[in-house]
Amino acid sequence: MENNDILLQVKDLTKTYYMDGVSVKALRGVNLNFYKGQFTSIMGASGSGKSTLMNILGCLDKPTSGHYLIEGEDVSTFSKNQLALVRNKKIGFVFQGFNLLSRTSALENVELPMIYAGISATERHERAKAALASVGLAGREHHHSNQLSGGQQQRVAIARALVNRPSVILADEPTGNLDSYSSIEIMGIFQGLNKQGISIILITHEPDIAQYSQRVVRVSDGEIVADSRVENPLLALEEIKKHKKPGSEED
Repeated sequence: MENNDILLQVKDLTKTYYMDGVSVKALRGVNLNFYKGQFTSIMGASGSGKSTLMNILGCLDKPTSGHYLIEGEDVSTFSKNQLALVRNKKIGFVFQGFNLLSRTSALENVELPMIYAGISATERHERAKAALASVGLAGREHHHSNQLSGGQQQRVAIARALVNRPSVILADEPTGNLDSYSSIEIMGIFQGLNKQGISIILITHEPDIAQYSQRVVRVSDGEIVADSRVENPLLALEEIKKHKKPGSEED
């Protein structure tokens, strides 16, 4: 791909933590480009550095050295307040634990990032409804978390990640708390969003989940050990037909 297609760029990135006087090198000179419109999975064992990399990509943490550019802007030296603005405007987050407010409706959960962005109540409401419809939850806007299945809660989280129209969605183990059928449905939503041109970076330890993406980056001991294209990505719509839906008459 061309340089003008680069969305996120990591140059000689290092991250060192100090625990009880001992230095732990979580990232060791990482160089990576992520491209506009690409669906990338990052894989690695526990302690490999993939979560540290994700936190830096999401502007939740700062590197010890090196540079991190978002759409050509070097954010590696930004202050906490500057990073918070970048997170709100450019990055949508989806987490394994959904991170929804339990006593709040799906609509209100999705509206939350727009409140911080200063968007009017009328526009917040309209955009939140549209985002929920785009993930298959039209008609569920006023349901609370305890009235939704795990898969539906993750759909709310994806809708929330979309509403500020971010440059990229970062999904950290988004299927980790879901059954296999719901996991495929969620990957289908990500594939659908990606077809619309939305860039997605997904952290997973599950090889089968990574096969729904277009590219797999493998991290080990703080270094990139493999970076390859997925030649024949799994298609969620086809995989759903092969799996029984939980609670179906066939169970």
